Amino acid sequence: MKVFIDSNIPMYVAGQEHPHRDPSRRFLAKVQRGEIEGCTSVEVLQEILYRYSSLRRLLLAREVYDTFVQICPVVLSITLADTDRARTLLSEVDGISARDAIHAAVMLNHDVEWIASFDGGFDGVPGIRRIDLK
Repeated sequence: MKVFIDSNIPMYVAGQEHPHRDPSRRFLAKVQRGEIEGCTSVEVLQEILYRYSSLRRLLLAREVYDTFVQICPVVLSITLADTDRARTLLSEVDGISARDAIHAAVMLNHDVEWIASFDGGFDGVPGIRRIDLK
């Protein structure tokens, strides 16, 4: 089973104590051991860089980015077909954010059904299912 990994997973692992931290660690350990086939997108990597650079934590940005790419080397590009599909999802899925629409579009265009995320915004997207990380 291929699973798309959202940016919140590696950021919870790198962050302070939080209820999502241990489930995120366990999940990424399974990806690292090859028990789960993980993938992500360039947009997720951009989100990691954006978040930590906005906090002026550039060293942590580099560390989280590099570690995540090492654990999850399948990084999908974003194309015009993805942004076109995201545009459609924004009008069809109530309450989905633009960022989540991009992730969902990339997933749908690459036939990836599962996502590792704590973000409930994906729950209304037909064809996408969130993994229970508890």
